[in-house]
Amino acid sequence: MSISTEYAVTIQPLPAADGGGFVAVVRDLPGCMSDGETPQEALTNAQDAIACWIEAAHKVGRSVPEPTPADLFESELRVIT
Repeated sequence: MSISTEYAVTIQPLPAADGGGFVAVVRDLPGCMSDGETPQEALTNAQDAIACWIEAAHKVGRSVPEPTPADLFESELRVIT
């Protein structure tokens, strides 16, 4: 399993006033988020954002938080509609 898939991602719909689509937020990585037209696209884009977040943290010497264990996020591992 790659490190990108170890982080829980919360996906929520965006209001039409904000352009619609979906936002994907990675709580374990402050400021790490992405969006997409569909929940799957938002999740795919979030995986790229996670990789970029980790790469940037390494470049500036910041530590990378460990993913919260999946069992603590069971209720979060779903699309919120």
